[in-house]
Amino acid sequence: MSLPIITIIGRQNVGKSTLFNRIAGRRIAIVSDIPGTTRDRVSINTHWSGNRFDLVDTAGVGGNSNSEILKTEIDLQFTEAVRVADAIIMVVDVMEGVTSGDIDVINIIRKSGKPCVLAVNKVDSPTREIGLNEFYSMAIADPIPISAYHDIGITDLIEKIFGLIPKHDQEIYEPNGIRIAIVGRPNVGKSALFNLITDSNRSIVSPMPGTTRDAVDSTFAFQNQSLTFIDTAGLRRRGKTQENLEKYSVIRTFNSIEKSHVAMLVLDITEIATAQDTHIGGFIDQASKAGVIILNKWDLSENMNIDSELLISKVTNTFKFIPGVPILLTSAETGFGVKKIIPSIIRVWKEYSKKVDDSDLSKTLFDAMGEKPIPGSGHRRPKIFNISQTRTAPPTFSLASNNPHLIHFSYRRYLENKIRKMFGFDGSPLVMQFTSKNDE
Repeated sequence: MSLPIITIIGRQNVGKSTLFNRIAGRRIAIVSDIPGTTRDRVSINTHWSGNRFDLVDTAGVGGNSNSEILKTEIDLQFTEAVRVADAIIMVVDVMEGVTSGDIDVINIIRKSGKPCVLAVNKVDSPTREIGLNEFYSMAIADPIPISAYHDIGITDLIEKIFGLIPKHDQEIYEPNGIRIAIVGRPNVGKSALFNLITDSNRSIVSPMPGTTRDAVDSTFAFQNQSLTFIDTAGLRRRGKTQENLEKYSVIRTFNSIEKSHVAMLVLDITEIATAQDTHIGGFIDQASKAGVIILNKWDLSENMNIDSELLISKVTNTFKFIPGVPILLTSAETGFGVKKIIPSIIRVWKEYSKKVDDSDLSKTLFDAMGEKPIPGSGHRRPKIFNISQTRTAPPTFSLASNNPHLIHFSYRRYLENKIRKMFGFDGSPLVMQFTSKNDE
């Protein structure tokens, strides 16, 4: 049986995301005083007093949006979050009292038939406790006074919500699961691809650049392999990230890459390999993550007279720091090429997780040095005595040398290329560590 799902709902700016972060124990949802900051469903697998569960944050109900399309998408996300919930935490603001927006939320909860607790937020003083009486009129649950910001009443709230849901079997974390971060500039089709891959509508899709602000994840099995896809906010050029909210989204995207095994870099064929694309690719390389490159919007190629071979060649030359990376042509609009994405991800993840026998490594190393000896500096000639693979994900190799500082970068790259030629590691970084060892 799956873990229980607890969904936090309420009007905009009543403190839902602050409560989400408080229960989760770390900053997951973006918190700001700007109404409507949370747009997507944001979820995390967490635990409280030995009880493991999925916690879901939602966009505020009944908010004003400049885009009717976006408002509809947010409403759909909210409806889906309520539908899948085992229990609901409704958050209200003690300082504002009962509003017409709160009544709208109550009506939604009643229609769902889901068990609910009423969290009256911002009750951080005795004078504000007086305001609790008004919320009894909502007749949906006894109000529980809390302050998400000051960590008041949270334990009582969680204990109450767990009293309303049946016991679930605790799922075991799958250590062999693959975590994939979907990254790229805004409006290249990340969320649309995410929805197609996961066969869901977890992430909001709209023609407005920068719609996704939070990292959204979805876990499922493919041929007995667990995969977790993380959809992230698009990364803009530094000059366009002055707003604190967007800066935080950028940090979130970087963190998603750090936590992933494979980064799926999505590019737009109508504006290919921009400086920002290479910046994102460089961060993937810096973080030592495996990579898959997606050339999206291929449905537009015919009208633009784009040659696929020339396009792939250009991308290959641009992203040389990810050797052997799979490059796939896709269209989120038509579904073209999408079925190839997961097999490509699994393939590079296997390369990323591969362990090579040390004796085979040694033979490759000494054959390479015999073919091309290490250049020396005057009378000081560096030697390499042995090589071993010390870890996987990323594949990391330790090479013992008497003078590692004298081994030039070009020769280090030469040895890396020899290892790749012999053992593959396509789409995966290699970490080459040269350590000191005395000549015996």
